[in-house]
Amino acid sequence: MQVHLVDGHVYIFRAYFSMPEMLAPDGTPTQAAYGFANTLLRFLSERRPTHLVCCFDFGMSSFRNDVFPGYKASRVDEVPEDLAPQFEMCKQVARALGLPVFEAAGYEADDVIATLVDGLLAEDCGVEVVSSDKDLSQLVTEDGRVRLHDLQRETTLDADGVREKFGVDPAQIPDYLALVGDKVDDLPGVPGYGKKSAAVALGAFGCIDGIPDELAGWEGVTVRGAARLAREIAAHREQALQIRELATVVRKVPGIRSDLSDLVWEGAPAGAFEALCNELGWGRIADRVPRPPRVR
Repeated sequence: MQVHLVDGHVYIFRAYFSMPEMLAPDGTPTQAAYGFANTLLRFLSERRPTHLVCCFDFGMSSFRNDVFPGYKASRVDEVPEDLAPQFEMCKQVARALGLPVFEAAGYEADDVIATLVDGLLAEDCGVEVVSSDKDLSQLVTEDGRVRLHDLQRETTLDADGVREKFGVDPAQIPDYLALVGDKVDDLPGVPGYGKKSAAVALGAFGCIDGIPDELAGWEGVTVRGAARLAREIAAHREQALQIRELATVVRKVPGIRSDLSDLVWEGAPAGAFEALCNELGWGRIADRVPRPPRVR
């Protein structure tokens, strides 16, 4: 059984910044929701899923902001005024298309997805995580049962693909992000560590905890500036460990269950998506809703 887990917020933001301004008859902005609807319609038509979930962030902040107040600070401060009301609209779109919608207070979509992944693997399912979020690369498994698919770029990463792209194993992604930083999430890295040096360090020492803070420990490791890398990890190890914690997905979100009977896509409820499109002035895109594949 193959289950698809869609990272809703990634495609909402992408739709917003790629679509021209659109307004519903009552003046409500709808371009992000319209673009998101088109993304889901394309996904349903091309991938023909039998089981899937659309996962959303519960809000613009999570428990991570309590741990590190600067987490995603710029994203929260800079959410465009006309985008804010469209998040709930996008959930309406997903539900009108018959997609199960999952979210959890205090957590992000990444955490919900990770919790579902672990539950589905226990049920011997294969999982395709539909997202362009590099954080979710940590969920990719060595046995190929969990892969990461970017719907826009039409690329799919297995474990070897993660290694080719980042230079580290999927399980090392949180350590990697803690070393290089993540501008998207406003997370600082360790000075001196770029993508290549971080990959070399993790290849040699496994994780942040094992990286030596004295030059002697780097003997035999082929990397430029080893002395500086040793000094900087000594000065910033505590920060790096905290950032790694933030970059690590939660795999046991309370209330999230992976019951396959709740994840079946049975198609759009009769008239639901068409009614929403009419309300929002979207013309005939409702004609593009595919029929669900037969579940065996």
